[in-house]
Amino acid sequence: MAKLKVGVFGAARGRTMIYQLYNHPDAQLVAVCDKYRPLLDRCAEEAKDRGLKIGLYESFDDFIQHDMDAVVLANYANEHAPYAIRLLDSGRHVMSEVLTVATLDEGVRLAEAVERSGKVYAYAENYCYFNTTAEMRRRYRRGDVGELVHAEGEYIHDCSSIWPQITYGERSHWRNRMCSTFYCTHSLGPIIFATGLRPVRVTGFESPNLPFMRNLGYIGGTHGIELVELENGATVKSIHGFLKREPGSINYQMYCTKGSMETDRWENGKLHVYIEGERNCVGEHFAYVPSFDDEAAKGAGHGGSDFFTMHYFIRKILGDPEGEANSIDIYTALDMCLPGILAFRSIKSGGQPQEVPNFRDPAVREKYRGDTFCCFSEIAGDMYASPSPDGNEDVPDSVYEEVRRKWLAGEPG
Repeated sequence: MAKLKVGVFGAARGRTMIYQLYNHPDAQLVAVCDKYRPLLDRCAEEAKDRGLKIGLYESFDDFIQHDMDAVVLANYANEHAPYAIRLLDSGRHVMSEVLTVATLDEGVRLAEAVERSGKVYAYAENYCYFNTTAEMRRRYRRGDVGELVHAEGEYIHDCSSIWPQITYGERSHWRNRMCSTFYCTHSLGPIIFATGLRPVRVTGFESPNLPFMRNLGYIGGTHGIELVELENGATVKSIHGFLKREPGSINYQMYCTKGSMETDRWENGKLHVYIEGERNCVGEHFAYVPSFDDEAAKGAGHGGSDFFTMHYFIRKILGDPEGEANSIDIYTALDMCLPGILAFRSIKSGGQPQEVPNFRDPAVREKYRGDTFCCFSEIAGDMYASPSPDGNEDVPDSVYEEVRRKWLAGEPG
């Protein structure tokens, strides 16, 4: 059987996917697109060293003409949906990096594009595939700890030291303009994926824009919180942002009717489990480091989780039940993403809870068609909402000039 021909749009975040495709048994890298020529040049050298010939494009309009079966979207996080729709309509399978959509209207149109195309859409929320979060999903689905009552997901990552390297001093970079609740799926996604429960209501909270981020050009709230109600009545606290903690915190807890599970706050890779016995408050607690199902994951990025996003995407395209069972589809992806958009609406409405729609139902979608509310003005149009907690977006050009200087000089933020 011929290998799947895969292209990657975005050679920075797409780096992990590119490496996996160089020697993949079932797929091959055939094209890379990025606006930054030095990244393309590096891909060209690597491909040459491996005896491969790949297409290199600075223009997406040229890239989409390449002979490809599937494309990985690793471009800017607020621009995934329009490109995904174009690719699906052109007959390509799509794997999207985070985030899925920037608006509810994009969610409607993306769900329809997936259904219309009949192609595979996979969401690359890699935090669902840590050894710990994958084990939590296995245990939950097996019924070890009963039904979820409350969960917490935490993604604390103070990016100030690497801000020059991830925003390049661009005033218009999505990271400088995102609202506090936008990047929610690292904290919320693993809970949704583990339980299979759908969010139905969300309330948002945020902290002020603090000087250590403002001085780097970021104008949103320093951290965001989504308080989410799930369809079974369970609650979830999802917190993420630039709080001061080193090392950063990636942490999950699930409290259920027969016990609990939580990742270790300081020892990455360890899972704590409590399973209650016949008597209340009497049971077994144990902690261990779950192993990966696939040895190849151990060399991949983000603690090995990056391996599984690509692995399950390819297996699903090939019709493997393993891929179908473990790849994140469009509807689950929207369940992870929409609460962040709606939490921002909650914040802007003074803390009013917001209904989270189920876009599996075409009738439900109609209410949100044309709803472009978001913090990115070029997408929102007249529904623009400032990401700034106090509405102050006035940052001097000199701030971005200094961040760009640090990027070019290889200096930290």
